[in-house]
Amino acid sequence: MSAATRERPAASSPLLELVDTTVRFGGITAVNDFSLSIPKGMIAGLIGPNGAGKTTVFNIVTGFYQPASGDILFGGESLLGMAPHNICKKGIARTFQNIRLFQTETVLKNVLVGAHVRQKSHWWMPAVMWPSSLAEERAIRKEAMELLECLELAAVADMTAGSLPYGAQRRLEIARALATRPRFLLLDEPAAGMNPQESNTLLELIKRIRDDFDLTILLIEHDMKVVMGVCERIWVLEYGTCIADGAPEQIRNDRRVIEAYLGEEFVNNAQN
Repeated sequence: MSAATRERPAASSPLLELVDTTVRFGGITAVNDFSLSIPKGMIAGLIGPNGAGKTTVFNIVTGFYQPASGDILFGGESLLGMAPHNICKKGIARTFQNIRLFQTETVLKNVLVGAHVRQKSHWWMPAVMWPSSLAEERAIRKEAMELLECLELAAVADMTAGSLPYGAQRRLEIARALATRPRFLLLDEPAAGMNPQESNTLLELIKRIRDDFDLTILLIEHDMKVVMGVCERIWVLEYGTCIADGAPEQIRNDRRVIEAYLGEEFVNNAQN
């Protein structure tokens, strides 16, 4: 058996798996017996109306919520009971539906915050000018500037995050997430508030960072042109239950999905 043949199963094995996961808040079931499997290198989508449970799925993957039942596996390892910062260290980063930048800090400092999770220096080392700490700080700042360059934000590195246009703030959140050196990136409505031109640019950016940073990506998005344009597989939630999953063409032509979320107008426009 050749080396290439031996490597194929590993390449197609899932990086992230949710296995029969259920989340309840009191008597309300937010996510019901939901499973997904995303292999390394895929860009996947999670869609559904507000309140369908999409962000809840992100919150259980990142450790903010614990499921009532089921399991979350990352590289075959269970994430159950793991704190969010430790999940981040494992290689999972996210952005948020509502922008959560440090608005009064500079663009550069926001990205440096993302790198904090992997710093090896102790808190007291910079204060005493510890050589290894200073070297690490220089390396992190250099990498942060490279990320800003990649996301076309280097020119505004010294501006406060809150002074940036909305689309640039979205890109800054992505840069901060990339500073953690993730293997898996969760994007929660990255196109929210963007105009059509910005959305088209974002679509290309998502593809580029997947390739340039060797990432696997799961995104929540209401802009169906972005979803259909970038995702290789899509899961559809309705009231916490998965009603469909498959390739974009399958989802585009699924009658239940069309009636519930996309609407006949979208399908007709997408086919033109």
